[in-house]
Amino acid sequence: MTENVTKLEYQGKELILVATAHISEASVELVKETIETERPDSVCIELDEGRYKTIQDPKAWERTDISQIIKDKKVGLMLAQVIISAYQKRMAKKLGTKVGGEMIQGIESANEVGAEIILADRNIQTTFTRLWRLLTLKEKMKLIVGLVLGDDEDDDELTEADILAMLEKDMLESILGEVRDEFPIIGQVLISERDQFLANKIKNAPGEKVLAVLGGAHVPGVMEEIYKEQDIEAINTVPHKKSRAKYLALIIPLGMIGLIIYGFTRGFDVGMQNLTSWWLWNGGLAALFASFALTHPLGIIAAFISAPLTTLVPFVLTAGLFAGLVQAWLKKPTVQDMQNIPDDVFRFKGYYQNRFLKILIIFFLTNIGSTIGTFIAGADIIRNLFGG
Repeated sequence: MTENVTKLEYQGKELILVATAHISEASVELVKETIETERPDSVCIELDEGRYKTIQDPKAWERTDISQIIKDKKVGLMLAQVIISAYQKRMAKKLGTKVGGEMIQGIESANEVGAEIILADRNIQTTFTRLWRLLTLKEKMKLIVGLVLGDDEDDDELTEADILAMLEKDMLESILGEVRDEFPIIGQVLISERDQFLANKIKNAPGEKVLAVLGGAHVPGVMEEIYKEQDIEAINTVPHKKSRAKYLALIIPLGMIGLIIYGFTRGFDVGMQNLTSWWLWNGGLAALFASFALTHPLGIIAAFISAPLTTLVPFVLTAGLFAGLVQAWLKKPTVQDMQNIPDDVFRFKGYYQNRFLKILIIFFLTNIGSTIGTFIAGADIIRNLFGG
C-alpha cells in the first residue's frame, strides 16, 4: 500500500500524507512502517479531543450518563455518535480488527519516535451541529430515516476490493450511505470543510517533517488545500439557528397564551373549553407518541402532564426531556446495553430492547407528538373562538 503515501513540500517543510482505510489491518501496518521509516517531528492524527479520549478509553461508553445527556440537550449529537461508533465496530468485527486501529498505531508510533502528536480534526460536535443547522427541516427528516433505517449488511462478507474502496470514503460520510447524494451540504460539511481544517493543522504543525494519518477520502482535498489560505473561523463556527424557526418558536407559545387568555375574556366556559382542548391535544399526543416507544406508564404520564406546559416555555424544557428522564430513572441503562449498541442500533427492534437507545427514541417521539398536538390544539382553539 505504499501508493497510499504522498509526500509534499510546503514552505521548507516535508509533509507526508498517509491514506488509510479506518478499519483495515493493512493500514495499521502502513502507518507503523511509515512513521518508523520517516521519523517525523510531528504526527497529525485525524481525531479531535473527544474521539481521542474515546480511543484511549474505549470503555467510556459504559459510564455514559444518559440523564445528563438529556438535561444538556445533546440527545441528537449522542444518537449520531452512537450510530457512527456502532458502524465502525460492526465493520471492524467483520475484519477482526480494532476500531481506529490506524489512529491508535499512529499515536503509539509517534510516541516511540519522539514525535509530537497533533489532533488535527475539527471538533465532532461542531461538525454535526453545523450540518444540522444548515439542513432544512425536510432534509433533516430524510437524513434521520436514512441513518436509522439504512440497509443492514451484517451477512455480507467484505472483500479486498471493499477494503480498498474504503480509502475513497470518509467514515462519517460512509455512515450516511446513499443519503449524501441527495444533500450536497453533507459533502460540504463532512468532507470539504474538514479537508480545509485538516490541511491548516498539518501545514502549521511544528517541525520540518510532518506526517499525517488520514482517511483516504481526505487526502485529495488536503493536498489541494495545503497550498491555499483557509478561513478557519468561518468553518469552525456553529451557525445561529435560522431566524424563521427561532421566531416561530416564540410566536407559537405566545400566540397560544394570548388565545387562551382571550378565551377567558369571552367567558369562563369558553376559556375552560380552550384550556381543556390545549391540554388534551398537546398532552394526549405527547403521551400517545411516548407510548409508541413503549415508555414506562409513569413516563407516559410525565409526557401528558408536561407537554402542555413545556410547549409554552420555548428553548428551555420539552416533554421529551421529562419522559426520557423518568424512563432513565426507572429503567437505567446497564453496561450490557452499552455493549450491545453496535448490534442493536442497526435493528429496528434494537431501539426497543436496548434501554439506552430506547430513551433516545422516547425523547424524540414524545417531542414530535407534542409538536403535532400544538398545531391541532391551536387550530381547535381558533375554531372555538372565531367559529371558523
